[in-house]
Amino acid sequence: MSLTIRPFTDEDYATLVAIHNAAMPDFPETVDEWQHHDATRNRDRLDERLLAELDGTPVGSGRFNHLEGMYHPQKFFMDLYVRPEVQGRGIGLALYQQILSRLAPHDPLALRTYTFEHYSAALHFIDRQGFHEEMREWLSTLDVTNFDPSPWAEQVERTLAGGVQITSMADYLRSEPDYQRKLYTARIALHTDVPRPEAYTPPPFEQWVASFFGEPGLLPEALFLGIVDGEVAGVSELWRSERGPATLDTGLTGVRREYRRRGIALALKLRAIAFAQAHGIRDIMTGNASTNRAMLSINEALGFVRGQAEISYVKEFAVPSMRQQHQ
Repeated sequence: MSLTIRPFTDEDYATLVAIHNAAMPDFPETVDEWQHHDATRNRDRLDERLLAELDGTPVGSGRFNHLEGMYHPQKFFMDLYVRPEVQGRGIGLALYQQILSRLAPHDPLALRTYTFEHYSAALHFIDRQGFHEEMREWLSTLDVTNFDPSPWAEQVERTLAGGVQITSMADYLRSEPDYQRKLYTARIALHTDVPRPEAYTPPPFEQWVASFFGEPGLLPEALFLGIVDGEVAGVSELWRSERGPATLDTGLTGVRREYRRRGIALALKLRAIAFAQAHGIRDIMTGNASTNRAMLSINEALGFVRGQAEISYVKEFAVPSMRQQHQ
C-alpha cells in the first residue's frame, strides 16, 4: 500500500467533492459550491486543501482554514473525509498529521472540526485525537405536505396589522434601491446573535455581496424579509438542497433585537412554509443550536421533528509544544 498526500489543484474539485459525498452521503455538496466559496473567500485568510491517494487512487481529503465567521489568526478549522471502503487504514490519521505539520508555523491555539452523531467512525477518530465537544446543533425536518397554518392565522394578522410587511427578497430588491446595504446590515446584526463558540467576525461588504448573491443554492423568491418602517427587521431563508428537488434547506432565520416580541419570526417561518407547499416541496430541514431555546420553541410548535445532531469539537494547543512536535 502506497499512500501519498499532495496539495489540492484546480483540477481536483470534482475528485474532492466526490470523496466528501461518499463520506457524508446525507449532506451532499457540489463542485459549483466549492468553486464559488474559493472564488469569493477572503484571500488574507489561510485556506488549504489536501488530497490523499492510495496506490494512485484518490481516497481522502483534508482542509484547514481560518473560519471567516469566527476569525482569529491562531485558530483554525479542519475537515477530513475518507471514502468508506478504505476507512480504518490510517488515511485519516495521515491527513490529520499532515495538517498539524502545516499548521505548526502558524502557532495554532485551537483547531475545530465537526461531524454528525450518526457517523460513528468519525466520532471515534475525533475522540482519539483529543478533541472535546463544544456545542451541538439539532437538525429538524418539517413535512410540509400536510401542514395546516390555520392555528396561527390570528397571530400573523396581528403582526401584519402592527406595521410588519412580509416580502420576498426577489420583490424587495426590485423595490428598494439600497437593498444590498440594508440586507447586509440586517444579516450582520442577526449573525451576531447566532450561537457560536466565539464572537462573530463579519465579512467586508463587497465580499459579502459577491458571496451571498452568487451562491449556487440561492433562491431569492424563497428568502423572506420582515420589513418595519423601511428597515429589514428579520429574515427567514429557504435554500436549494442537494438532497433532492423535493427538499429545501433553511438558512438564517432571526429577528433583530429591537424588533423582537412582535411575532415576526413566526410570520416569516409560516410564509416560507407556504412557499414550500405552493412549489411542491415535501420537507424543509433546519438546524438550531441546542442553546437557542427561542427558535427551537418556534420550530417545535410548527411541527419540526428533531433528528440527528451536528456536533462541533475543539482541540486547544500549547504553542511551544506544538512547535517542538512538528519542527
